[in-house]
Amino acid sequence: MNKTVLITGASGFIGQVLCAAMLRQGWHIKAASRTPGKYPAGIDSVTTGEITALTDWSDALRDVDVVIHLAARVHVLRETSVDPLGEFKKVNLHGTSNLARQAFQAGVKRLVYVSSVGVNGPSTTAVRPYTELDEPKPHNPYAISKWLAEQELQGIANKSSFEVVIVRPPLVYGEHAPGNFARLVKLLERGIPLPLASVKNLRSLIYVGNLVDALMVCATHPAAAGQTYLVSDGEDVSTPGLLRQLADAMGLPARLFPCPPSLLHLVGKLTGSSRQMDRLLGSLQVDSAKIRRDLNWVPPYSLQQGLQATAEWYRNQHT
Repeated sequence: MNKTVLITGASGFIGQVLCAAMLRQGWHIKAASRTPGKYPAGIDSVTTGEITALTDWSDALRDVDVVIHLAARVHVLRETSVDPLGEFKKVNLHGTSNLARQAFQAGVKRLVYVSSVGVNGPSTTAVRPYTELDEPKPHNPYAISKWLAEQELQGIANKSSFEVVIVRPPLVYGEHAPGNFARLVKLLERGIPLPLASVKNLRSLIYVGNLVDALMVCATHPAAAGQTYLVSDGEDVSTPGLLRQLADAMGLPARLFPCPPSLLHLVGKLTGSSRQMDRLLGSLQVDSAKIRRDLNWVPPYSLQQGLQATAEWYRNQHT
């Protein structure tokens, strides 16, 4: 193949898996991160510092065919900034726009941008899942910054030959998964009883191996140019169903007991954890039919296989 890809956020959870997968496919990889990183042989480490409107990407972009842009300012549990949206925009909007413009000037053909399902909105009802045709309704500063970046990228592409592909994943899980998924794993491991047996929701997830596979297809498939895709494992699951399957994969009991969801919502409000409670209790489904249809993409891993791989990794880390 002998093509060169620049992967931003290469040292992160998704980036490490993507680097390894693309290396196996024969790509020459430039792995960009804020600080110097250690990567396997065959991967060139590129240090960029903070990603802003002023970042110089000239060395990193030299001889690059495709950019996969993972790096972002992500959710902050305890936001201390007086202007959260402004802080998110510095990286996610202005930093992304600067990278795209320099990439086009350097002769890069395509940029694959990893956005967020939060651009669609915070939750879905039982009526239908989100699709790419839905009007975006970003619900927090992070999602707003991602939506603004999407529009900026599309504007650049519309005025040039530069190809942009936008991918909006839901919750990504797998080996080394941070955030909410990691917290669920720890709760199960500690055997803490959880009042979630009465929850009747449905959520779309994507295993990191499936997301990486989708990104590699988006990097090369001719039909992907100019498109936006929602991606998922294709097997939606309730919160108690997820906990039971994950606990089973870990060889642990899922200690769930019933509690009215209305009471849990009230507890969330009283403790200042409404957002976390909404994610546990609410539904968020995506329809990934478009990428399957356009690019003939099929997730290589089932939900069960993804959870099993995650559980095996977790066991190996704690034995």
